[in-house]
Amino acid sequence: MSQTFGKTRWKRFALVMVPSLAATAAVGVSIANSALAASFSISGQQFKVKTSHLHGTNFAQFGTVDIEANGKPHPVAVSAFDDATIENLCQSVVTDLSALGLGKITLQLNAGTAKDKPVVAHNLLIDLEQLDADATFKNINIGQDASTLTGSATQGWHGHPALKDAGKKLPTGATGFAQAAEEADLTNVTQTARATSAGTFVLNNLSLSLKNGDGAGNECF
Repeated sequence: MSQTFGKTRWKRFALVMVPSLAATAAVGVSIANSALAASFSISGQQFKVKTSHLHGTNFAQFGTVDIEANGKPHPVAVSAFDDATIENLCQSVVTDLSALGLGKITLQLNAGTAKDKPVVAHNLLIDLEQLDADATFKNINIGQDASTLTGSATQGWHGHPALKDAGKKLPTGATGFAQAAEEADLTNVTQTARATSAGTFVLNNLSLSLKNGDGAGNECF
């Protein structure tokens, strides 16, 4: 059985997934009790990602909290794929260098633009704050306990902050609500993220450029 969802705003969904983590105090308590594993710190800077099509296997999604180096927490929805192919990938991040008299500079990366040569990722994890896409899931379970998720991308072998020690399952309670599907197809994707990690990430036809300014024409969207 497959299920289709259209234009879902995952930022709102993420807030539903982690109601117990809505308050900063609750987040702090969870971290102190090792309910959440902040095994690497994030920059705290958002970046944009756009792609025409993403196909992934062993898809899972759950809520957790990313932690900046200064200790500030950010609720996110983690999308996990054991394997994924991504067509026409664009990623952009803006850095404000006004203090150096350079203004805002956008770093834009493009890959997977050639026919039959997409970006290929294994054990891909994306920490989302917002996503818009047309999505089709095959054999999806919504409301699954995160501690029962299977698949190599959700087992924490590469130290993702959402997960506990390598080889262990996700901690029940801290990330209790999840959804999982055998396959996921996302088209016309635009998303705002705080972190991405992968076991392997093959960027075919990679192109990287620096652009003066931000906004349309410099960022991916």
